[in-house]
Amino acid sequence: MKKGVILLLTMMLMAGLLAACGTSDKSNKKSGDKKVLVMATSADYPPFEYVETGKSDEIIGFDADLAKAIAKNLGYEVKIKDMDFSGLVQSLKSGQADLVLAGMTPTEKRKKNVDFSDIYYTAHHLIVSKKDSGIKSIADLKGKTVGVQLGSIQEGKAQEINKEVPIKIENRNRIPDLIQEIKSGRFDAAIIEDTVAKGYLEKEKDFAGFTLSDDPKEAGSAIAFPKDSELTAKFNKELKKMKDNGELQKLVVKWFGGEQ
Repeated sequence: MKKGVILLLTMMLMAGLLAACGTSDKSNKKSGDKKVLVMATSADYPPFEYVETGKSDEIIGFDADLAKAIAKNLGYEVKIKDMDFSGLVQSLKSGQADLVLAGMTPTEKRKKNVDFSDIYYTAHHLIVSKKDSGIKSIADLKGKTVGVQLGSIQEGKAQEINKEVPIKIENRNRIPDLIQEIKSGRFDAAIIEDTVAKGYLEKEKDFAGFTLSDDPKEAGSAIAFPKDSELTAKFNKELKKMKDNGELQKLVVKWFGGEQ
């Protein structure tokens, strides 16, 4: 009788302890979880996102600051993950990232796979080449080799140009690769977003460029999210606040030195 009671009490005590431990673990997991958002980008696109070689491994830039500012207002931290531009949309589809900021244009093709925020910055495209190349217009590109970043909106621009004048289109994963290919003579020119291109033109004194006219609908950058992500509406709300209170303009001036 006593043994049976003791055994029963022991089993009840153990069950209680296990239940308590389970509740504690679950509670700690919930409270211990940091609200961290993974932002995927291609950190070769100054001043949007880049690494200052020789100074730090930290990815900095306009997009990085914007993501951190919005995330902070929403109670999140941001972890930035660097990858090739062509893999950014897939990173959202596969769950590797929660959002993408990479100077990405919300094209109709991309909208089939991911959702986008409102436009947060508008830029244009520049044809970059050596000053002595003789390339000063679209017509001058006839028969030339033109480089673009793989998976970028500029890749589509090159295909549009190819319908006007025959060109050979080559793609590379990184913007510095395009610049190097022009310097080596393998590319005659490259199509790069103007804000980014201007940074390279300041460094490469024997380079020049001219602006392409754009479809206004395809000239802006937006934040990409997985389809049906609740973050889209949240980020849009904060983005509007930043536009209204001037915080977004402060970031534009900080990184681009101009007005939007």
